[in-house]
Amino acid sequence: MKIQIEFFHDVLCAWCFAISPRVHKLAEENPDVEIIHRAFALAPNPDAIVQIFGSKENGKREILNHWRMANENDDEHRINFELMEQREFDYPYSVPGLLACKSAELQGGQVAHWKMFDRVQKAHLVECLNIADFEVLKKCAEDIGLDVDKWERDYESEIVFQNLAYDLEVAKHYGINGVPALVANGRYGIIGAHKYEVLVKWLEKVKEELGKREL
Repeated sequence: MKIQIEFFHDVLCAWCFAISPRVHKLAEENPDVEIIHRAFALAPNPDAIVQIFGSKENGKREILNHWRMANENDDEHRINFELMEQREFDYPYSVPGLLACKSAELQGGQVAHWKMFDRVQKAHLVECLNIADFEVLKKCAEDIGLDVDKWERDYESEIVFQNLAYDLEVAKHYGINGVPALVANGRYGIIGAHKYEVLVKWLEKVKEELGKREL
């Protein structure tokens, strides 16, 4: 029985960074599971931080509080909130990093999307680089072994914008308004950076429900 899990995430999301290794493990230990990556934009435009939090300063302060909490959730405590506090660039918005991942997907499918997503998140949450900077994203593409010239052409293409818009529409269709979120076979969802044991139990329940539906 094949199970398709749509993994909704944003490159800005510290909780997504914490759960991504657990989803990797879930897929590795369950060969019947296929992961489909869906982009979700918490901050869809350059002014989103101000619109949400009132000012860039308030936004960064509140977001770094989320980083601290997510770092406690992360199994390896990799999130470097202290370094990001020292950075002087504006806190980035979602779209450049999401387009980077969708461009990788055009070149190498879901595997490349995931590699790029993890690399961009590391650049953001561990190295604390400005992932709204195209050159930072380009270096991430190089780091994961993509054809960088093709990736750059794809990044500027209409199709990658359309693919991003499609993911956002899928999230809207499911009623998803926060990430990380997992949706199995378009029906069974779980939201939040749950520990691996919780994900295992969720997947077991999904398999049980799917088994009943096949009877």
